[in-house]
This record gives sequence, structure tokens and C-alpha cells, in this order.
Amino acid sequence: MTSATTDTTEPTEPTDKKPGDSYVQSFARGLAVVKAFNAARPAQTLSEVAQASGLTRAGARRILLTLEALGYVRSEGRLFRLTPRILDLGFSYLTSMPLWNLAEPFMEALVQQVQESSSASVLDGDDIVYVLRVPVRKVMSINLSIGSRLPAWCTSMGRVMLSALPDTELDAALRRADLRAHTGRTITDIGTLRTRILDVREKGWALVDQELEEGLISIAAPIRNRAGQVIAAMNVSGQANRTSAAEMEAKFLAPLQQAAQKISQLVVV
Repeated sequence: MTSATTDTTEPTEPTDKKPGDSYVQSFARGLAVVKAFNAARPAQTLSEVAQASGLTRAGARRILLTLEALGYVRSEGRLFRLTPRILDLGFSYLTSMPLWNLAEPFMEALVQQVQESSSASVLDGDDIVYVLRVPVRKVMSINLSIGSRLPAWCTSMGRVMLSALPDTELDAALRRADLRAHTGRTITDIGTLRTRILDVREKGWALVDQELEEGLISIAAPIRNRAGQVIAAMNVSGQANRTSAAEMEAKFLAPLQQAAQKISQLVVV
């Protein structure tokens, strides 16, 4: 493996994006290279990685070779791919949060009771990230698993967590959101969406009826810490051709809230 020469032309990031002297730019660039790979781009050339990560070819090459030496990337001719070892990075978060191992039996019991899938997620920026999922059957065309991300504003779990934000942070999140219609039912008016989220704050739960995907209905409740702060959310999702929104509220809300409360009692901080 040939070592790369020093790249003197690689652009530096704008100073207004640096948190301070503690900011390690090379580490940030390494993460940008990892994030350049996704389901649509599982294998990429050096040029493609450089373009997707916003780096020069020389900078992207150094990082790819480093990741390859560490076992996180493999090369196949001109193409680079992530290896399964990259999962270690995500599972480090899950193993540092034993709550989810403890929560799984309660979610499994909930799924057994309602005979619909259940998931748990946390808010990460403007997205929800799935940290636990107990499926009963496939209800979405989107392939969801631990680590999957969805926009918070049009999901039931996302609206639960957005409702817990201070008003200024909620308004900023809604201004950043790409309020595009996923279905004919998607709420794309920012004022109407804000009202719905404030209603969730008042009720303590959220129901989204076919706004993310046709036929998908989801109801969510918060998971709280000992101080009562919302740290995550969990849902029950089903298909509109089996269960209407009204039926989901009548049948699933109480068991969902009970499961969420039991999981909340497991939170130690």
C-alpha cells in the first residue's frame, strides 16, 4: 500500500464551523467519508467519495486507506466499500445504553398483545434514529432496522420528541425541515404542522395517519427519564386496511402508554 503525499491544496473548513481549538478536522473528515456510503451508494470510486464528502481526491484517498488499514473499508479494484466492522461504531452507542436491552422484553410483550410492530427511537438533529425494533410483519416499503433514520416532522415518534423541545428549538427545527409531501395526506404547511405538534405536547402522544407512507398508521408515546424529560419515543405501527386511526387509538394507545411507562421506570438518569 503506497502512502499518500502531503496534500497542500486540500480546502480547510470555514472557521465559523469550528467549535474551537479542540476541533479535530481530520476526524471530522473521516466521518464525512464514512457517511458518504449509503444504500444508494454502497460502492464508490475515489472520485465519487471525494465528491460526496466534500474533500479533495488526495484527502479522501488518505482517509480511505486509513479506514482500509483499520478494517472499516475494503477496496475492490477502483471501488471502495464499507465492511461489517463499521457496525461496531453504531453498536458502541447501543451497548453504552443498557436501557434498550432492558426495554426489549416490554416491547416484545406489547407486540404480542397488539399483534402489530413496535419500535423505539431517539432524536438526532432533525431525524429520528431507530434504536430498537420488534416487527410482527412488514408494514412499510421502507426497510427499517436499528440505525435507520426518518424525518422527525412527519413521524409519530418524531412529533412526540419535537413536542418536548422548547418553542425556539421547535420553530428552528420546522424551518429547517424539508416539508415535502410523501403522500396526499402529508402536512406540509408549517403553521398547521406546528399546531399538530403542540397538540401532541398537550395530549402526551402522537398519531400519524398515512403521512409518511400510504397505508401506514403509527401511534407513539414518550419515554422519559427520572426528571420527566423526554429522552426517546416508542410506537406501534399498523396498516390502514386492517386498523383505522380511530381503532388504533382505541385499541393500542393504552397498552403503548403502559409499556412506555414501564420502560421509563428503567431509566436510571
